[in-house]
Amino acid sequence: MIGLAGLAVGLSGCRKQSSASDQKIVRVGILQLMDHESLDAARKGFISELAKEGYHQGKNLKIDYLNAQGDQSNLRTMSERLQRDRNAVNLAIATPAAQALKQADAKTPLLFTAITDPVGAGLVKSLKTPGGNVTGTSDLVSVAQQVDLLHQLFPKAKRIGLLYNAAEPNSVYQIKIAKKAIKKLGLKSVSRTVATTNDVEQAMRSLCQEADAVYIPSDNVAASAMATIGKISKEKKVPVVPAVEAMLKLGGVATKALDYHKLGQQTAKMAVKIIKDKQNPAKMEVQRPTDVSLQVNEEFAKVFNISQQTIAKVK
Repeated sequence: MIGLAGLAVGLSGCRKQSSASDQKIVRVGILQLMDHESLDAARKGFISELAKEGYHQGKNLKIDYLNAQGDQSNLRTMSERLQRDRNAVNLAIATPAAQALKQADAKTPLLFTAITDPVGAGLVKSLKTPGGNVTGTSDLVSVAQQVDLLHQLFPKAKRIGLLYNAAEPNSVYQIKIAKKAIKKLGLKSVSRTVATTNDVEQAMRSLCQEADAVYIPSDNVAASAMATIGKISKEKKVPVVPAVEAMLKLGGVATKALDYHKLGQQTAKMAVKIIKDKQNPAKMEVQRPTDVSLQVNEEFAKVFNISQQTIAKVK
């Protein structure tokens, strides 16, 4: 009996040791286009939600985070590295990052976030049935609603300026919608394009000579130079309605925007379904933001005489 008891204790100890050593480490790769408040928030939301789901860095989760700093050659090199890592899932933040990762790796499940038009970017076949190894969350908030917000706040504005980078597919997609919405309201649009942040000041000053108000889509170049845009907006007394809350803080009056931290959390829940439930990305519908609200920059609202009463009437 004593011998059997000792054997039982020994087996129990083996089981405990085996359980601890068999705890699987989940590997996740993250490729981010560049440093930007919205993109950073999406990444942090993704990681925080994984923790809520029981995946903790340093315990059962290893994250390989790479930031291309807006450089296309970095995107290619980093995508190839993540492809070799054989991760359980990769996350791409912003369109160029997702395009680079998709080109480098057609097998590893790939989630994207902070992307406006995944179909137009060639990432998925359709929002409902993505196909391939790619799916994720879109950050598209109704552009028509944002243009309508601009019209409600500044009803006397007849010429609406549009500032964007023509090389960003997301921006081009939003601008097409914006032009249709502006035309539908009986207004006229005037555009200026920028290739780098160095172009923004001149383009914005030129735009302010022709436009009564300006709409800016969720454009990475414009977002990086939003402080300059805000300065010129004040100086020239031409209000700006940007598409993103982070841009709003630096130079806009108001917008209808999403919470990128929550968008990242939304994406992480999709990752868990792939990791834990073995769901196929090809059959996982691309999700859209679930949390959109009116955001106001109080400082700029005062500059352009937008009262609380006016804001309260916004539909």
